[in-house]
Amino acid sequence: METFLRLARRYWFEALVLAGIGVGLAGVVAGQGRTDGPTGPLWFDVLAIVAILSPLFARRRFPFGAPVAVGGAVVLTTFVDPRVTPYAFVTFLAGCAAVFLVGLVRDRSLAAAGLALALGVEALVAYKDPKGNLGAFIATSIVLAILWTIAFALSRKFQEADEAKERASRAEREREERARTAVTEERARIARELHDVVGHSVSVMTVQASAVRRLLRPEQQRERESLLIVEQTGREALAEMRRMVGVLRRPEEAPALAPQPSLEHLNKLVEHAREAGLPVELRIEGDPLPLPAGLDLTAYRLVQEGLTNALKHARAQHAEVLVHYSDGHVELTVTDDGRGAGDRDGGGHGLVGMRERVTVYGGELEAGPRPEGGYRLRARLPVG
Repeated sequence: METFLRLARRYWFEALVLAGIGVGLAGVVAGQGRTDGPTGPLWFDVLAIVAILSPLFARRRFPFGAPVAVGGAVVLTTFVDPRVTPYAFVTFLAGCAAVFLVGLVRDRSLAAAGLALALGVEALVAYKDPKGNLGAFIATSIVLAILWTIAFALSRKFQEADEAKERASRAEREREERARTAVTEERARIARELHDVVGHSVSVMTVQASAVRRLLRPEQQRERESLLIVEQTGREALAEMRRMVGVLRRPEEAPALAPQPSLEHLNKLVEHAREAGLPVELRIEGDPLPLPAGLDLTAYRLVQEGLTNALKHARAQHAEVLVHYSDGHVELTVTDDGRGAGDRDGGGHGLVGMRERVTVYGGELEAGPRPEGGYRLRARLPVG
C-alpha cells in the first residue's frame, strides 16, 4: 500500500496525461463525420492527439521545452486539421497544463516568453478554426493568463523557500565547520597547556632527583644509580613530549617557564575585570581542595571565559563568581546581568572549547540565560 501511494504521489500527473490521451482518442474517433467534428483523416487526428499530449510526460526533464513542444504540436496540427484542437477538450486541458508549467519556470524571461507563445498559439487556433470567434479567443486567453499568473506567483514562492533553505543549510554547514575548528583549536591549546603543566612538574622532579643524587654518600651506589635512572628518564620524557606537542604550538608561543594560572590567581583575574569596567563579586564557599595542575588550570579558564563573555559580549553591569568546594567536587559559577543570549562569543566557540576542557576531566557544563535575566556559566568538576 505504501509503495502504491508513493508511486501515486510521484506519477499522478503522468496518469492524468495518459487518461487524457485515451479520452482524446475516443473523442476524435466518435467525432468523425459530425458537422462540428474533426475534418482531417482519422489516422492524422489520432497522431495529433498523441503528439499534443505526449510532451507533457517529459515535464520534469524539460520544464520549458515540454510545454513549448505542446504548443508546437498544436500549431502543426492546426495547419492540417483546424478542428482537432477546438473540438477535443483534452487539447484545451493540455494547453492549460502547458501554460501552468511555463509559469513555474524559474527564469522569468523564459516564463514571460512562454506566456506570449501560448497566446500566439491560441490566436492561430482561433484564426484557423472555421467556427472560431473573437469571444472564445478572449475567454480562453483570460483563462490561460490567470493560470500563468498563479503558476508564476507559486514559482517565486518556491524559489524564495528554496533559497532560504539553501541559506539555512549553508549557515548550518558554516557553523558546524567553525565548531569543528574551535574544537580542534581548543584541543591543541589544551595539549599545549598540559605540556607546560606536566613539563614544569617533570622538570621539578628531575631537578629534585639530581639534587638528592648529589647528596648521597659514596657507598650508596645502588641508590645513586636508581636516582640517575629517574633523572635520565625524566629528561627523556621532557624531550619526547616537546617533540610531540611542539608541533601544536603556534610560532608566536613559547613553552611556559612558570606554572600555568590556577584558582589561586582568581583575585588577580577579578581585579583585571574590575579595572576593565566590570564590577565583579568573588565568593569562595567550602574548604579549598588541592587540585591537580591540569584541573586547576581548567577551572581558572572557565572563570576567565565567563568574565570575558560578560565583559565583551553581554554588556553586563555586574558579575559574580562563585567557587564552591564540596566532597570530591569543585563547582564554578559565573553569572552576570547582561543580555541573556545563547551565543556569547559570536558563535559559541568559547563554550565549545570549555565543553571540550570539561569533558577531558569528566565534568559537567551548563550555560544559558537565566529566567530573571542575565547569563550563567556553571561547571562542576570532579577533583579525583
